[in-house]
Amino acid sequence: MRPPHTRFSRTVPTSFVRLIAALLMIASGMELCLAADAGNWWKPEWSARRKITLNTGAEGVPLDTPPGSPAVLIRLSSDFGFASSKEDGSDLRFVSADNKTVLPHHIERWDGLLNEALVWVKVPELKAGASTEVWLYYGNPAAERADNSKETYDDKTIGVYHFSENGGAPADASPAAVNAEGTGVPVATALIGGGLRFTGQNAITLPANPAQAWPAGGPLTLSFWVKPATLAPNTVIFSRRETAGSFLIGLDNGTPFASIDGGAGVQRAAAPAPIAAGAWHQLAVTVNNGSLTLFVDGASAATVPATLPAMAGISTLGHDTAPGDPAAGFAGELDELNLSNTARTAGAIKFTAVNQGTGADASKLMLTGAEEASAAAGHSELSEHVDLIKGISKSLTFDGWVVIWLCAILAVIGWIVAIGKLIYLGKIDKSSKVFLKQWASISTDITALDHADEDSVKSMGGNSSRKDQKAMKESPLFHLYHLGSQEIQHRIHNAKGSFNGLSERSISSIRALLDGGATRETQKLQSKLVFLTIGIAGGPYLGLLGTVIGVMITFAVIAKSGEVDINSIAPGIAGALLATVAGLAVAIPALFAYSYLASRIKDAILGMNTFIEEFIARIAEAYPSNE
Repeated sequence: MRPPHTRFSRTVPTSFVRLIAALLMIASGMELCLAADAGNWWKPEWSARRKITLNTGAEGVPLDTPPGSPAVLIRLSSDFGFASSKEDGSDLRFVSADNKTVLPHHIERWDGLLNEALVWVKVPELKAGASTEVWLYYGNPAAERADNSKETYDDKTIGVYHFSENGGAPADASPAAVNAEGTGVPVATALIGGGLRFTGQNAITLPANPAQAWPAGGPLTLSFWVKPATLAPNTVIFSRRETAGSFLIGLDNGTPFASIDGGAGVQRAAAPAPIAAGAWHQLAVTVNNGSLTLFVDGASAATVPATLPAMAGISTLGHDTAPGDPAAGFAGELDELNLSNTARTAGAIKFTAVNQGTGADASKLMLTGAEEASAAAGHSELSEHVDLIKGISKSLTFDGWVVIWLCAILAVIGWIVAIGKLIYLGKIDKSSKVFLKQWASISTDITALDHADEDSVKSMGGNSSRKDQKAMKESPLFHLYHLGSQEIQHRIHNAKGSFNGLSERSISSIRALLDGGATRETQKLQSKLVFLTIGIAGGPYLGLLGTVIGVMITFAVIAKSGEVDINSIAPGIAGALLATVAGLAVAIPALFAYSYLASRIKDAILGMNTFIEEFIARIAEAYPSNE
């Protein structure tokens, strides 16, 4: 029994339905994400996730001491699914390896247009020589913002300044919440998001606040990234001075130094070598148990005995606060200032230097896995598109299916022609390179060829091997060369021993013969390209025809049934437009393929014309007429 027709559809061949089904299965298999086990998913409302692995073992970045529980910088770029997440990144969630514990985080920068994001995450306790896994979840349009900078850092952190305010006073992201005073010169693209530029005259002040007070003899860790513009003597970058003493960090002609004056004299630690201007470097200082250690780019550079004096006043970035100090201020850029009232381990200093930097070790320390999709969260974006097209195709009329069949035939023929022509052009290019190499060796003295001997012509005067002779057979240039040589051989043979060279008329005749040969080679090169032009010109018209017929039938059915609402119009219109999509899908690739092939063929024709001129000039010189 014949199945009944729906209002906007007709029956189609079973083989075609099977073909479409197979293509849909292949498209589903090409999805970027693989459905993950719903039982191992944090929450089904989040449709996508990625595994982030922090490796402090031998395969990553080895650490001698555990880094603790730092705030880790995660850079998201174009390989992240920005289109799947909310436009402001508010649906991001970081979950520990148990898929239960949500980790605190905050977003420093989010730019979905440029596919850039900087996110800070407080990870679980990290161990030296081991790896730790964290899951990044996203893809929940209904999620509310949950990031909180104050929770991202531990209670020992007393100051974190990202300098990403773009003109405002630098804000403190740590629990201490001690915002800086002064705006400085903002830098939109520093090492990590925004930064500050110092000119040697401007400065930023951290106001006096009990949360940032330093007790006498207490521990301290201070770190920041610096990019000096110029190298000058005793340039101070961080300064804190009070009656009890002073604490300074700076550069002395590019050599990093840190000094403490606790009232018993200045203790100064200096690195063994200077850093270069115009490059980013991390400087860090720890004070603990009567010693000060200076770190440069995560490595210990110098240690001196020193005790931290009690300080509770202001701190200054950009120059020294000593009264009447004649030294110039710091000139360069600054980023990511971090203060803690504890002495971080050497492993923690190295971890932050590698994690926040852009060196090769950063990719070893942090590995980001492929995107995974939740089976419980429904289809991915690609599968939704496929399902939508499947639904639209149900409303396609029989006339539309005929058009799509014709477009498919045009597409297949066009691709066969394009691929075949591309392979052929590749062969003749390779053959022509072999021929031109042989021709270059004899063109300066073409009399080395015995044009009366066919073997001498084919072997280029005995200079080419059988392998080269076989390779040259595909070259149009070799065909022209052989054609011209045969004509010379014919004239030598007809002269019967009294060959006196080539007259002007003979050379003109040979030129005409070569021009004819070039025309035949050109026809061979351009053969079957008409199928591409048919696809370019005919594809859109076929698609338009299918769309017009589909729309016409849709309105005819609506007029007959008397139903005028969007639900009765939309399916037929969508199905009709599918024919136009099919026509454009034929024409656009055919246009690109034709343009590329036409350019290659034009180069080949130009090469043949150039060779003809050179060949005529060589034989006219080699066989002058004695008449």
